[in-house]
Amino acid sequence: MHLIFITFLLLSLGLAGIAIKILVKKNGKFSGTCASNSPFLNKEGEACSLCGALPDEQCQNNEA
Repeated sequence: MHLIFITFLLLSLGLAGIAIKILVKKNGKFSGTCASNSPFLNKEGEACSLCGALPDEQCQNNEA
């Protein structure tokens, strides 16, 4: 029973943290790059599916 309570508490804290970050960020958007531009996810070196940036380039789409 304690394990279920601790798990629920940790998940609740994580979701609350994400919600607070969305509220605090300008326009509720996260900064960063495209996930498909990550070398761990993109083994073949393809361009980003969202903005077209190559793996060694910064994401060109500021809306992501």
